[in-house]
Amino acid sequence: MSIDPRHTYKPSWRKPVGMFAILGLIALWAVLVGSLSGLIGGLPMVVQVVIYVFLGLVWIWVLPLKRLLAWMETGRWRSF
Repeated sequence: MSIDPRHTYKPSWRKPVGMFAILGLIALWAVLVGSLSGLIGGLPMVVQVVIYVFLGLVWIWVLPLKRLLAWMETGRWRSF
């Protein structure tokens, strides 16, 4: 007799909380970068592209998305 996995799985509250946290971080980062648009907008187009690409990469490296995702999956802030 096999056990139906739908009855043994208990959804974690961390995933919905983590999703809302990610949305909040995205909104906060967008407001921060958008507030710099007045300064960045006066620069040459090529420099603007470099700055916005850099700021987009900072979003990945600096903000704690990797740890937040690990917490959502495991309940620990470190995945190892």
